[in-house]
Amino acid sequence: MISTKDIPAGGGKAPKTLQPGNINIKVNRIYLEKYAFGENAYNVMLDCEGPDLGSDFEGFFINKDNEKQGRYKGQVGRVRSGQWAYQDKMLAGGIQILRDVEIAKFLKNLAVATDCVKWYEGQNDKHETIESLVEKMNADAPFKDKWISTCLSGKEYENKQGYTNYDLFFPKFSKSGIPFEAESTDTSRVYKFNDDEHIIRKKVKDVEEFASADDADFSLE
Repeated sequence: MISTKDIPAGGGKAPKTLQPGNINIKVNRIYLEKYAFGENAYNVMLDCEGPDLGSDFEGFFINKDNEKQGRYKGQVGRVRSGQWAYQDKMLAGGIQILRDVEIAKFLKNLAVATDCVKWYEGQNDKHETIESLVEKMNADAPFKDKWISTCLSGKEYENKQGYTNYDLFFPKFSKSGIPFEAESTDTSRVYKFNDDEHIIRKKVKDVEEFASADDADFSLE
């Protein structure tokens, strides 16, 4: 006889890493990462954490070298501030793009979303380099435990186990939408996630340019 009692519902377990889509997250760490394919180019990286997924979810260890600290209660992931790295360049028509100014703009947008504009403005003329400003923001963590509503884009790649994973990044700010805002905003301007717009499909012989979440260390220490 076939029993229909005690049959678990649903499919597999939720992945431990953040996935592309609309999700509320908080930033645990922010830092610069050199981009190998551009002179003096940086990516702004954010280690982020999603909502508590309950007792059935088993997240990554908070500190892989000290498992007694327990596990994350939600998914985690490395998110780039945008699809492209920041670098000084001249666009057609003589428009100049300055790496440090563009990074500072992103930091201000993050400060607005996490209600720490006062901290940001308080850093005026205190830093000789953009590296110093980012390091200070990470050290002071005025964004700590501030939840933001986001749209996460992703570029597909194949991980070491042969499964499809994603390099996550925020879509750009535009007239049609924004990548993130304060969680409590009454009228959201955040992009509504769309596969066709917010997923970059992997090519047959795509080259992995960024470290995967599988290899990342999400330790808070």
